[in-house]
Amino acid sequence: MPTPALPLPPPAHAAPLPPALPGPDGTRLLPGVPYAALPGARPLELDLYLPAGDGPHPVVLFLHGGGWRLGSRRSGGPAFPGRTLFERVAAAGIAVASADYRLSGEAVWPAQLSDAKAAVRWLRSRAHELGIDGDRPAAWGESAGGHLAALLGLVTDPELEGDVGVTGPSSAVVGVAAWYPPTDLVGFAGDAGADPADAGTREAQLLGAAPADAPDAAAEASPLTHVSAGAPPFLLLHGRADRFVPCVQSERLADALRAAGADVALHTYPGADHMWLDAPEAAADALDRTVAFLRARLLGG
Repeated sequence: MPTPALPLPPPAHAAPLPPALPGPDGTRLLPGVPYAALPGARPLELDLYLPAGDGPHPVVLFLHGGGWRLGSRRSGGPAFPGRTLFERVAAAGIAVASADYRLSGEAVWPAQLSDAKAAVRWLRSRAHELGIDGDRPAAWGESAGGHLAALLGLVTDPELEGDVGVTGPSSAVVGVAAWYPPTDLVGFAGDAGADPADAGTREAQLLGAAPADAPDAAAEASPLTHVSAGAPPFLLLHGRADRFVPCVQSERLADALRAAGADVALHTYPGADHMWLDAPEAAADALDRTVAFLRARLLGG
């Protein structure tokens, strides 16, 4: 006799939204909202910070750093403790969806891009319920998250769309803000003075092999590879004293975008290290520039 089928609940990303929690300046927070269910694994979640007042609010997807190995949606880096970063952007009138994605210890490339694209599709699919403008999302990230945000803006290959979570809606974004992002995994080791055959580096753990042993994957995972004239506007911010992601990584992407005829602004900070360490003025300026960029792209002012 066949085993009877059990009634299964809908996927986590189709569940009703949690109630919003009050935040500073009239902002609201929807914490731990699943945006994609993975068979046999935890659902992927995001925290949504909503501005005060009625929507639809413009929205940016934020992707955290941590070398694709660490980090979570709850942190915007040491320069902005707790929820500070997201609450400040929400107070400026822009909703922030800060999303987790699979780390390299859980899955290798291209799972991280698949997750980021799934988050954009979910935001579009439930925009009306969320009170956001799902037609014009932007992407923003720091370090490894900046790498993924850049890929969201540049990758149009259907084979890299993935089938995680909601499928059907577009995963395109209308603008990208990236703080100190890796952009060229093929050239990263040379820029950093490291061994491209070292399988223990952060980029090797992302790829599942040393870049020298997986040159095609390293190229595919590099925003630089996907530059085209159709790229959305980019804002690239990087410290010139960055010891973890050399500043030339942002410079190289900016040069390629300009050469392709795309809209890009690059600003670098002398003396500023990775994550704006020991550079509070750079951190404050980076946030101001990012908010201005997002407002221009999403609000027209």
